[in-house]
Amino acid sequence: MWSRPVPDLAALDPSATLLVFGGAVLLIALLGARMANLADVIADRTGLGEALVGAVLLGAGTSIAGIVTSVSTASTGHPALSVSNAIGGIAAQTAFLAIADIFYRRVNLEHAAASAVNLTQATVLIGMMAVPLIAWAGPDYSLFGVHPATPILVGVYLIGLHNAHRQHERPMWQPLRTDQTRKDEPDDTSQYGSSWRVGGQFAALVIAVGLCGYVVGETGIAIAGDYGISESVVGGLLTAVATSLPELVTTIAAVRVGAPQLAIGGIIGGNMFDALFITASDVAYRNGSIYHAISEREIFWYGLTIVMTAVLLTGMLRRERQGPAGIGWESTLLLGLYTGGAALQISMG
Repeated sequence: MWSRPVPDLAALDPSATLLVFGGAVLLIALLGARMANLADVIADRTGLGEALVGAVLLGAGTSIAGIVTSVSTASTGHPALSVSNAIGGIAAQTAFLAIADIFYRRVNLEHAAASAVNLTQATVLIGMMAVPLIAWAGPDYSLFGVHPATPILVGVYLIGLHNAHRQHERPMWQPLRTDQTRKDEPDDTSQYGSSWRVGGQFAALVIAVGLCGYVVGETGIAIAGDYGISESVVGGLLTAVATSLPELVTTIAAVRVGAPQLAIGGIIGGNMFDALFITASDVAYRNGSIYHAISEREIFWYGLTIVMTAVLLTGMLRRERQGPAGIGWESTLLLGLYTGGAALQISMG
């Protein structure tokens, strides 16, 4: 049976590689905007709430490009690019909240989006980020090529989702409501058609974004080789930001339609899902434990994202109304931490 061969993206000349990479990045951004609108509709129709739908559906959907990139690069023997893509994406997406805060002019985003679900998931995310650090510092052991930290990390994620759902259904803690606290109330979504149609459109977008993620991963490997850039820098900054563009687009789109809980929930939930990339990459990487195939560069990104998540969590608890340049001190600090970390990685070559 005749079949069309899959193009070898790594065999393209450098200029064509950059062009293909840029096209995939642009498509990821455009598809991400549509995903945010559909996720808000699904949140209203299911009654699950913006924070929970943002964390699970939007977070996982917009992360599909990143997980395809990490798994494909790990399976071809590029652990540094695989892991730095995942963890660099978490750092970039957390910094995106500060950018979204600029677009939400009424009050600081952390104040408007106060939610027990978001607080719960930010706390779980910090725990998830610590597991790979423990695995990296521990014995180099694997069973059938999979490190014990991999199923543990999946378990932590599932427990976190369960606790977040309980917080939504039977909250034991509620934020103090102010005149600027945005209440999560369903909107009229009849213009979007049936729920089956909405779900089908969302699924189609997820598949398309996933295919773009594969292209980004393959061209990222080629760019590292063509221009002599370390895979840690390419993964942590180039492919990580590229595959995280849906989160940036959907976060800005969410705040512009007045859904701040969806914005923060999508970022935190996406970060939780991104923290699982290393588990899929560990399975795909066949040369032993991927936790012990990474370097101090990737560990640096893990430490930085833990600090950035702690800053975000503090911002949601502190709930400052206004800060410098119309954004909160926490958002200012997030941008400073990310740009400083990126500059340090680039300076290391």
